[in-house]
Amino acid sequence: MGYRRGFKSEANSIAREIREELGLTALDPLDPFALAKLLAVPVIGLSDFSADAPFAVSHFQTVEAEVFSAVTVFDGARRHIVHNDSHSPGRQASNVTHELGHALLLHDPSPALDDRGCRLWNQNIEDEAQWLSGALLVTEDAALSIARGGGSVADAAARFRVSEQMIIYRLNMTGAKKRVARSRHLRVVE
Repeated sequence: MGYRRGFKSEANSIAREIREELGLTALDPLDPFALAKLLAVPVIGLSDFSADAPFAVSHFQTVEAEVFSAVTVFDGARRHIVHNDSHSPGRQASNVTHELGHALLLHDPSPALDDRGCRLWNQNIEDEAQWLSGALLVTEDAALSIARGGGSVADAAARFRVSEQMIIYRLNMTGAKKRVARSRHLRVVE
């Protein structure tokens, strides 16, 4: 996907500002639930609906847990996030932060389904929310630090309280490993 001009810089700036408001450095783990509280966005676990919809909850938590991660539900202009609390804590962090990314980017609500019941999907806004959630959870400075440190992806995921997939995504998206290797190469040549 091609992001709109200046989007990545804007997202990195939003991530820095949010982390500052939360009293975090670029190398601190971000608690998505603390961010949700800061933004006054209630976060509800899917399991909270067990009494009202036991079959649906069971289905999305055990049979097809990967099918449902999180969704933003609007009550007028007020956002609420419903997330799959059966996912690992690292995955939950990504799920919730992705939805908060939509809020921070002021993405407008849109119908989830069309008139035939088919899922509607705006890839551009999903990609923007994904990029911002990554920048919030694992900043560019954090990705560079991980690449410099040479530790395992699992250790980095535990440190930042995210999934291993998120660490790999941020290392790739920021080009951290290549940048660190290039920097080391330049120092050797000098």
